[in-house]
Amino acid sequence: MTGYIAKIKKISKQILDEGTVDMVIGFRKGTLALMNEPCFAKTSKAVDDFVWDGNCGINLANYLTSRKEKIGIIAKGCDSRNIITHIIENKIDRDQLFIIGVPCKGMLDRHLLSAKFPDEILNVSESEDAVIIKGADYEETLPRKEVLQENCSVCIHRNPVIYDELAADLVEEQADLDRFEAVRKIEALNAEDKWQYFEDLLATCIRCYACRNACPLCYCPTCFVDESKPQWVGKGQDTTDIRTFHFLRAFHDAGRCTDCGACVRACPMGIDVRMFTKKLEKDCFESFGWEAGLSLDARPPLDTFNPDDPNDFIL
Repeated sequence: MTGYIAKIKKISKQILDEGTVDMVIGFRKGTLALMNEPCFAKTSKAVDDFVWDGNCGINLANYLTSRKEKIGIIAKGCDSRNIITHIIENKIDRDQLFIIGVPCKGMLDRHLLSAKFPDEILNVSESEDAVIIKGADYEETLPRKEVLQENCSVCIHRNPVIYDELAADLVEEQADLDRFEAVRKIEALNAEDKWQYFEDLLATCIRCYACRNACPLCYCPTCFVDESKPQWVGKGQDTTDIRTFHFLRAFHDAGRCTDCGACVRACPMGIDVRMFTKKLEKDCFESFGWEAGLSLDARPPLDTFNPDDPNDFIL
C-alpha cells in the first residue's frame, strides 16, 4: 500500500496544475510516529509532502463540510462512503470534488502498538505483509494483519465506492466475515453485565470530544453538549452526562456511520466508542438491509419513510 504514493502525487499535481481543483487534501508525515496528519496542498510543490501508508487513519471527509472551493481529496473505502453521505446531506456538491480513490488494506492500530511498546516508538515502516517498529534501543517486525485497527479487520468495503481516478488497482474485498461478532457478544450478556460493560468502557472518558471532532458526521453548528439555553447535558464529569453524550452522539450517527474508526483512533484514552455505532450499524443492516454511503441515489432509512418499512418493534 505504501507503493501508492507516486501515483497519488502524480494525479494531485496534475489536477492542481490544470486548475481542476483549488486544493488537494491528503496526508503528510506527522510529528509523532503512527500519526500522519492532514495536508492541504494548494500548489504542486506542497504535494511533495504527501505520504500514504497505514498511519493515514484520519477520515479526510471530515474536512469537506460546507466548503466552497473545488477540492481534490484522497479517499479510501470508508472515506469515500462518508463523502457520499456529505453529498446526500447537501454538505458539499459532487461537482466540487475530484476524488482520488485509494484501495485500502487497513490502517495500523496506534493504541495497540503503543501499548505493546511502552517505550516511545520513533519510526514505523511497512511492507506488504509486515510492520517494522523502531525505538531508541529496540526494533521488532510484526505481521501487518495482527496490528490492524479492529474496524479494518472486519471491513468489506476496502475499495472506494466513488472516485474520479484510482491511485492503484482495486484490492480483493474481504469475505466470510462476521462484522458484528463483537456486538453479538455484548447482546448475549444479561442486563447487569451489559451495564457493567458500558460502565467500564466509559470509565476513563475525559469529555475531550476528540471522537466527535474526528467524526465526519458530527458537523452540527452547535453540538447538543455545547448548548446552554437550554442546557441539555452538564459540563462536568458526572457519569450520567458522559453516558448521555456517547449514547446520543451514536444515535445521531445511526444509519450514517461507515465504521471508519476515526473516533477510536482520535481518543486519547483508547476507548472503543465503536461499540455504540457498531450496534446501530448492525440494527440498520438487519432491519433495513442498509449500509451507509454505498449509493448517491439512496438516503439513510432514518431519513426517509416507507410504508413497507419493518415495524415488528412496535408493540
